[in-house]
Amino acid sequence: MRKHFLFLIAAVAVLISGTLMRSQDSITLLLINGKFWTVNPQQKEVQAVALRGNRIAAVGTTAEIMKLKSAGTAVLDLEGRRVLPGFDDSHVHFVQGGSALAGPQLRYTKSQQEFRDTLAEYASHKPAGTWITRGEWDHENWSPAVLPTHDLIDPVTKDWPVYVERLDGHMGLANSVAMKLAGVDKNTKDVPGGVIVRDAQGNPTGIFKDAAQGLIERVIPEPSEQEIVDAIRAAQTYANAQGVTSVQDMTVSPATVRVYQKMMHRGMLRVRIAADELMTHWQLQANAGVAADFGNEYLHIGGVKSFADGSLGSTTALMFAPYLDAPNTSGITSAELSNPEQMWRNLEGADAAGLQIATHAIGDKANDIVLGFYERLEREHGARDRRLRIEHTQHLLPADIPRFGRDHVIASMQPYHCIDDGRWAEKRIGPERAKTTYAFRSLLDSGATLAFGSDWPVAPMSPLMGIYGAVTRRTLDGKHPNGWVPEQKITVEEAVRAYTMGAAYASFDEKIKGSTEPGKLADFVVLSDDIFEIDPVKIADTKVVMTIFDGKAVMLPDCPGCKKLPSGLILRP
Repeated sequence: MRKHFLFLIAAVAVLISGTLMRSQDSITLLLINGKFWTVNPQQKEVQAVALRGNRIAAVGTTAEIMKLKSAGTAVLDLEGRRVLPGFDDSHVHFVQGGSALAGPQLRYTKSQQEFRDTLAEYASHKPAGTWITRGEWDHENWSPAVLPTHDLIDPVTKDWPVYVERLDGHMGLANSVAMKLAGVDKNTKDVPGGVIVRDAQGNPTGIFKDAAQGLIERVIPEPSEQEIVDAIRAAQTYANAQGVTSVQDMTVSPATVRVYQKMMHRGMLRVRIAADELMTHWQLQANAGVAADFGNEYLHIGGVKSFADGSLGSTTALMFAPYLDAPNTSGITSAELSNPEQMWRNLEGADAAGLQIATHAIGDKANDIVLGFYERLEREHGARDRRLRIEHTQHLLPADIPRFGRDHVIASMQPYHCIDDGRWAEKRIGPERAKTTYAFRSLLDSGATLAFGSDWPVAPMSPLMGIYGAVTRRTLDGKHPNGWVPEQKITVEEAVRAYTMGAAYASFDEKIKGSTEPGKLADFVVLSDDIFEIDPVKIADTKVVMTIFDGKAVMLPDCPGCKKLPSGLILRP
């Protein structure tokens, strides 16, 4: 018996010794001579990190970290570069964005004629009968800024059904072929939460806003599984080039979740995915026993997204006062909010099931209503760690700003929109309402958590441009060199935090990512310039030098450091 006991002790000792040796030997990569901004207030900056597989094993000085090197450890000298935790884009439409990369590039057309010519050129390379979609056009780039009509594009798209969306996704243009396939004509009735724009005779002009888009979208064929895979691969290649290692994908379909899962099992994911389905489908997740943050470090679900209104660019954001340039409207409620009691029942049911709730709200009235719903949830069902989110949070009543901090509502915002919308927003809402538009400073001061994202493909998925926008508020037309509503600027550190720890918190991931600390995931972005030291205006010119995902460098077209690593530490797009 004693001999058997001693044998067990010896065996355990060997196992422990072997584990310690493997632990030391398993240090896979040392990143040295960098300037790591950790987002950890207890240790804001370090020179080097050691990685064990896809986790951070240690942080410290280069001398300290070099002591962990063993025979199988790779070393990468960062040559003094600034390094941040991998960016986490808290609001994207990932598959739509990937699809848009292959669609007609209408976003930067400067006139109706250029819009038509670009669409005609794109269509000429497609087989007759192929649906032409996406586009992401912006009539605010045109002079005059008038909405296009089917008459503009019909002559050059006779052989193709066309439905191209405005960049905000809240309205689109259909040609006559598409409207005929959808059975839409003068006799088609308006739908709750949507607008069919009509001419003086009552005929549809081809513009469909918000819920009315469904009249056309219902006849557009669903993408195949391979088309979804191709879109995701294109999207994550673009994301990695921007230093993005995590995304929070809004309004995904069950088909997309299945594709994400397959790609994850095949080792094809190059970004971490938090996927939110539509609020109107909340029972599908609830019935399956899914709650918030269900999944793993690569893919998780458990969130649902609701809609309260439309967008400012489409004059469908729900405001308390009418639009200055469209005094006949103050926006519209979404299809969901057009029946507020049903919307409340959905919110209440999803909350009771333990799902995380995010609600799209852009106008000041929409934000006020959603805050009221959230306060009712807390009041009637008790306080808990819900991490309720408002997506966009663009236009707020001054009195509503403190409610975000008090009620622990996450403001999920997209700072690029600020420098884009700032070119023309005041013609719609005036300078007084603009004072609390994209109110980054006021929200932070209220104690709110900011989670920054892009809303891609509505805006470029570029956290660096988002940081530039939040810090400078210089509009894209150059007309506000000191910043549009400059009192709402925030610091570089605050903006970086919103793209890292703030975004991670918004998806229940702050324990595994969002900062550079031992035990957390090994996701990083290496920059060409130190954004904490340069003139903030030059942040717009800063480049991503390297993206590290899951402890490995993503091979990008311009990645000199990648060539210095062994093939086992390289990920192909």
